[in-house]
Amino acid sequence: MDETTLTGFLDRGGPALWVIAGLSVLTLALILWKIWRLTLTGAWSGAMTERAVALWQNGQGTEATALLRPRRSLRARLALAAMEAATAPHLTEPQAREETTRVAKALLNEARTGLRALELIATIAPLIGLLGTVLGMIAAFQALQTSGNSADPSVLAGGIWEALLTTAAGMAVAIPASMALTWFESVADHVQADMEDAATRVFTALGAGS
Repeated sequence: MDETTLTGFLDRGGPALWVIAGLSVLTLALILWKIWRLTLTGAWSGAMTERAVALWQNGQGTEATALLRPRRSLRARLALAAMEAATAPHLTEPQAREETTRVAKALLNEARTGLRALELIATIAPLIGLLGTVLGMIAAFQALQTSGNSADPSVLAGGIWEALLTTAAGMAVAIPASMALTWFESVADHVQADMEDAATRVFTALGAGS
């Protein structure tokens, strides 16, 4: 479809369809950006953190922290924070746990960045489409009222299907946005579970060794 045809298609749906087209571009950009960010933060890789925690549980704390320090994954950063807090001489165990919780919350916020925007798009895209349809139907029936008995049914039908374009477009944007949101939330939940498990094992091993 060339640019002129695309522009004509968007014009048929009115301003609402233009807004939805903008949301579709934003949705795609958010999804690609979020995948890139999760990849950079190691959302799908936890083997190195698992290995470091195993070393820690075997009493090899120096080797465990050395293995984690260059890593930038969310799991590795949380495990390293837990190990450093657990061995900090100025922190009691409750304080070390609180510090680990604080770091975990910050990392989870990082993992969930951008999800609110996707949730908003999934919510408002169908509403904007419905608004465009309602406005289009109003215009179609106003034209029917103006033409009176000489109204052409084909013209009315044309106005109605053009109005319905915005509802279909809104759903077409909302569905992938909702699917991506659910997927990203499941990834974040999985990362959270792994982080909680790593922190628990770090403090449990510390208590067992004391």
